[in-house]
Parts: sequence; structure tokens; C-alpha cells
Amino acid sequence: MQKTNDLIEDFCLEFPEYSYLLTIPGFGPYISARVLSSIGDPFRFENRKQLIKMAGYDLCANRSGRTSDKAIPVISKKGNGELRYALYQAANVAAARVDLFRTYFTKLLRGRERERGIKTKMHVKLAAKMLVIAWTLMKKREVFNADYLNIE
Repeated sequence: MQKTNDLIEDFCLEFPEYSYLLTIPGFGPYISARVLSSIGDPFRFENRKQLIKMAGYDLCANRSGRTSDKAIPVISKKGNGELRYALYQAANVAAARVDLFRTYFTKLLRGRERERGIKTKMHVKLAAKMLVIAWTLMKKREVFNADYLNIE
């Protein structure tokens, strides 16, 4: 197992974007490798909506017997499931252990603590945010900056 991880890390070190991904709190070698392999060339996406759709984080409506105005928005899950899983785990770690992301996460939850399933929804939202941040870092070739979270 360790040999495989070492091979993956050695392969990823050939890409300059890999080092930028490792600067994101909550991203380790596995998550960074998964994101790098899924995004590939960051310039193939014109905007963040295309990236979000590739990962399956875009919203669609669950209408099942309801009119359009009562439809419940859910993520489509049509994209890369392994990427979604890896990002969700990174969001869990970041929201629990990294002060910067914990502050952002509590800001998202403020006033909605009693809603059913809200923590899971906000972890998904944080995971999508982390994906966009990773894509931005790969595109601009720069290290993580706390200003990307827009915490105020």
C-alpha cells in the first residue's frame, strides 16, 4: 500500500500544480492527487459552473409529484463520484480541524442549526468551495490565500 502511495506521489510531483494544491488546508497527498487527476488541465474549464458540473455538485430539482415552485434542490451527482467523496472528506477534516474553514463553516450554519441535514448540506457546499479554490490555484499558479473564503 505504501509503495502505491509513494508511486502516486512521485508521479504527481512532476506536475507543478500539485504543490499548489497541497497548500490548501485539509488537502493531503491523496486528495490533491485526486483533484489533480480529475481537473487535469485547469484551462479546459471556462468558468466555475463547468467545474462544479463536472464534479456533480450542480443543483437540480427533485420534483417527484410536485409543481415547480415546490421542487427541492439537490445536487445532481452526475459527475465524478470519487472526486465528490474525496472533497467531502477534505471538507469534513477542514471544518473540524482548521480554524479558517471552521469559521467559514460556522458562518454558513449560523441561524440554521436546527434544520434537518443542514450540516451535511453545508459540508457539501464547503467541498464545492474547496474544489473551486483548488481550480483557481491551479489556474493562477499560486499558493492558498485565506481571502478566497470571503469570511467577513
